Amino acid sequence: MISEFWKSIKDASQKKGEPFFSLAPMEAVTDSVFRRVVFKAAPPDLFYTEFTNAISVTHPKAKFSVMGRLYVKKDEQRPIVQLWGNHASDFAKAALSVKNQGFKAIDINMGCPDSTVVKNGGGSDLIRHRSAAAEVIQASKEAGLPISAKTRLGFSKIDEMYDWLPWLLKQDLQVLTVHLRTRKEMSKVPAHFELIDEIIKMRDQIAPETLLQINGDIKNRSEGIELAKKHPGIDGIMIGRGVFENPYCFETKAATHSLNDCLDLFEMQLDLYDQYVQEVGLKRFETLRRFFKIYIRGIRDAAKYRDLLINTHSTDEARKIINELRTLNN
Repeated sequence: MISEFWKSIKDASQKKGEPFFSLAPMEAVTDSVFRRVVFKAAPPDLFYTEFTNAISVTHPKAKFSVMGRLYVKKDEQRPIVQLWGNHASDFAKAALSVKNQGFKAIDINMGCPDSTVVKNGGGSDLIRHRSAAAEVIQASKEAGLPISAKTRLGFSKIDEMYDWLPWLLKQDLQVLTVHLRTRKEMSKVPAHFELIDEIIKMRDQIAPETLLQINGDIKNRSEGIELAKKHPGIDGIMIGRGVFENPYCFETKAATHSLNDCLDLFEMQLDLYDQYVQEVGLKRFETLRRFFKIYIRGIRDAAKYRDLLINTHSTDEARKIINELRTLNN
């Protein structure tokens, strides 16, 4: 039976006649700071945390290392926690902990292709180890929060989906998010949109109440809406790398945004970063550098200014370059 949490999401999207939209959980990207920037630009319906190692959530020493991953500002829309790992006991403890922290839903990472995660039995490695996958799903449910999973078509071959996805659908998940590639394919090939109707058919036959969310190569809301129209039965659309091409990718009506608009978002991220450091603790400035390309594009000498920003070492240095860009643009 669908939970109240997910029922409210589904009902709201149905009233709009659209799928629900979410920002994908991304390592060192979807922290509290960037989630708030995206919310300001054009908010999706749902956010996820960065993926967090289940064992670290309650480990006496490691728990301090994941505080930032689970940090949520009081006035921020609360995200869904995404956990990874392969031990049921870790998930049981983590699920209870995040529930006590106020989180309303948990997503299990069963698709991350990162080699370190796979070597440690998590992410897409669970595709190959179903007993462990079943155990972490059941253990996560013990806290009483709605449980979803994000996965890929298979580990090495696309054909694995005909066994793997039906198996997952039998696990009584609230939502199944499918990234339309295998682990082996990483993001090196186009997403397999041609398989969506087969996946919808599986869901309808096996677990009609499970919501289906699609991920991979969807760059903005309009593309997501068109995809859902072509494939009736899609409940949700998850956008990941598209936000790096356009921070306004979730806006309901496409609009033209000036350089100053983008620089305003950039400065907001720098301000929120400084606040985070004061309130939570040290966060390496280098983690900001991957975001610079989001805001500096489509202008003369964009490559030059991105290079200058990459070589900054503080928010004040970055702000000086922003001010220079504003002067040149006015």
